Amino acid sequence: MDIHILKAGYATNETSIEQIKFTIQPGEIAGLIGGNGAGKSTTIQSMLGVIPYFEGTISIPSYGYVPERPLLYEHFTLREHLQFLIDECNDKTLWDKAEQLLTLFQIEKRLDDLPIYFSKGMQQKVMLVLAFLVERPLYILDEPFMGLDPRAMRELLVLIDEQKQKGSSFLLCTHQLEMAEMLCDHYILLHEGHMQAQGTLQELQQIVGQPISLLNIFYELQGRL
Repeated sequence: MDIHILKAGYATNETSIEQIKFTIQPGEIAGLIGGNGAGKSTTIQSMLGVIPYFEGTISIPSYGYVPERPLLYEHFTLREHLQFLIDECNDKTLWDKAEQLLTLFQIEKRLDDLPIYFSKGMQQKVMLVLAFLVERPLYILDEPFMGLDPRAMRELLVLIDEQKQKGSSFLLCTHQLEMAEMLCDHYILLHEGHMQAQGTLQELQQIVGQPISLLNIFYELQGRL
């Protein structure tokens, strides 16, 4: 899975990010790291093909996606959200998988409720169920732990590991650098629309010249600017 963004932005010839290039191997978790406004969301939108202005090449397979802010149909119940996706896939057997995921995230009793009225954490669980309902070679997760209770966080970690063992790849975008350090195989660090550094934790430690945590590497690199 190759991502090469020459330029991208929200209007023609308006560049928000440029020269961002990285590869995600099968069964690998890549961490997309950066401060507010660094270009993480623009990078993801470029990968999804929904950015107005883009130059470059994106080669990714089908994917599951969890956005930073839940995207839900206003008048659909949870059951109808699931039914819509299952109908799109034309696979009624997915209801068995849906029931397992609903139970895993403890929302199986809310099938006939409207998710737009759920709490932020409950809405996040809905997005996770929808994203993982169909097994994909790639999952793009933008702040997936936001609003989750500790049990749901643990279940998500198990789910990510299970899919990784099956060969699925992940792009994890998060400000929770301790979690990223625990999960990710390598990192892409962005700053002001550019790729500041990339590599494994050990390679990033070599860049800063210290065997320190990802959080401290982030602070060290930012302090050099």
